[in-house]
Amino acid sequence: MVVESEGYLALIEYFTEHLSLFENVSTDTCTETVEDVVTDMVASNLMVVFSQNPDIEQDLRFKLMQEADAVVEDLSEVLAGAWTRCPTNEQITFLEDYVGLVKNLFDSAISQ
Repeated sequence: MVVESEGYLALIEYFTEHLSLFENVSTDTCTETVEDVVTDMVASNLMVVFSQNPDIEQDLRFKLMQEADAVVEDLSEVLAGAWTRCPTNEQITFLEDYVGLVKNLFDSAISQ
């Protein structure tokens, strides 16, 4: 559906082009890791998708949740070295934009 689409593959390529952003280590003391930020963003965007489309059938909701889990899993693999570190502000901004683009793929999948 989403993670097997050409759009998602293009997003993965876009992400890998910006992977150097995640080489930087935050010097701030924080309570959230990159994992926490990604998980929260994906979950929040999925909830927005559901609230924007309240009449989605149950089977499609479950499929979208599985797809969202796959997105988080892909990001955990790509960001393995940074996954448990504190994110920098630049990394958070990039992740917000990236997850927003992933949300657009979910929106497109629902409209088809």
